Amino acid sequence: MNNQSELESAALPGKSSVKISESSSLSKKKKLKDAGLFALFVGPVLLAFTVIVLIPFFTGIYYAFTDWNGITGDIKWVGLDNFKYLFTEDKQFQASFILTTKYTVVAIILTNVIGFALALLVTQMLKTRNILRTVFFMPNMVGGLLLGFIWQFIFVKGFSSLGQLTHIPFFQLPWLGDANTAFWGIVIVSVWQGAGYIMIIYIAALQNVPQELIEAAKIDGANRFQILRHITMPLVAPAVTICLFLTTASSFKIFDANLSLTNGGPFKSTEMLALNIYTEAFVNNRYGIGEAKALIFFIVVAAITVLQVTISKKREVES
Repeated sequence: MNNQSELESAALPGKSSVKISESSSLSKKKKLKDAGLFALFVGPVLLAFTVIVLIPFFTGIYYAFTDWNGITGDIKWVGLDNFKYLFTEDKQFQASFILTTKYTVVAIILTNVIGFALALLVTQMLKTRNILRTVFFMPNMVGGLLLGFIWQFIFVKGFSSLGQLTHIPFFQLPWLGDANTAFWGIVIVSVWQGAGYIMIIYIAALQNVPQELIEAAKIDGANRFQILRHITMPLVAPAVTICLFLTTASSFKIFDANLSLTNGGPFKSTEMLALNIYTEAFVNNRYGIGEAKALIFFIVVAAITVLQVTISKKREVES
């Protein structure tokens, strides 16, 4: 049979070439079809991402090296002068940077600790655990500006009234009128809003912890703290990495709560970096300097985030 097929193919040399050409044309049509489907689904998203993100990003990098007020067409190239001004003369930018770093460290720790504690609470065998999950997550559904104005009323009017009734020093503090208490007021609002979202991520991780390991540890005499430290925490380490990443990025970029609660006051003592950039670009009309601040801000946040994720991933592997 093989000899017969070889004789037939030798007798009809054009037949095999026709089959090859047909298969290649079908392959080309399939590739064109796949490319068309890819462009149909990815193209609009890629176009939107280019127009909304990439073009403004690279345009902003260009403006960071210029002297422009953001309104007129008079754009003057100044090179590195904007960056020299920020690091040598702009004391408010430096103070905002330090304050934002301090706030980020505090907010990351408190948000993750409280979020994890809430997740441990609502994963217990409680009858009200579903209601508690909803209640703890609800603050995250309220917009930052609206939430800030609500808490501004609570700090100014609510706490003042409670202080007059109860004479408790905690409620008599000038929460938004003093630099220290205003800072902690922003922390309270941000943690109150973000802990519920972080709780959901930790709940998903805790539910994937094998109960067989926990039961075996209990039989061996391990207490709750030992189970949490040696079994639960290593197994939820990937969730910790995600939550640290999310809280780091959101804490550095805080703007709405800062704007609605204190607007940087009193006397710019609570002006975070994002609000400082906004004020510089759109209030003081120094768009070039504002873009230089934004570029420095982007580089710092990106570097810290990459470093945090790298360290967390290494710890996941070690554990």
